[in-house]
Amino acid sequence: MLALTNHSAINSSLGRRRQFIFIVKFTTKLIDLKTWYCREYRDSMMASPPSWFKSLIICEVIQFPFFFFGVYGFFKGAKQCRWLRWPCVVYGVHVATTLVPIIGYVLLEDFSKATLPSPRNMTERLTLLGFYSPYLVIPILIALDALFSSAYTDYRAASNQKPRDKKIK
Repeated sequence: MLALTNHSAINSSLGRRRQFIFIVKFTTKLIDLKTWYCREYRDSMMASPPSWFKSLIICEVIQFPFFFFGVYGFFKGAKQCRWLRWPCVVYGVHVATTLVPIIGYVLLEDFSKATLPSPRNMTERLTLLGFYSPYLVIPILIALDALFSSAYTDYRAASNQKPRDKKIK
């Protein structure tokens, strides 16, 4: 019995060690990926985030729970989740607005004395903006869809018409 208990303790210990090794390897791979990205695409904001960029990351953490509501609503459909309209508008406008300082920084910052890999010319600046552009375009499309989609409106309620009873002849 002692051997069986000892054997299961060893297996449990090995299992935890494997999990730890997996987490360490996974974390190391993510750090290596980030380092490669920052070096290859000269993204100094990700390499050493300025304070204002960190505040935008905090905004991302705060708005992250909306993602799950949004996915739920989009799978259910706008007609069944009309409550999703205004959160989509707020989310889309908020995320698109956070891109304004990023775009300004990438296009207008003087990187000539930068110690970190930073864009050296307009081509590299535009390439870097290409990575951030989906965070501008997709939220704007979400907001516009929520604002102007007929799926979120009830025509009878919008025009104050009462449903007509069908008369049988």
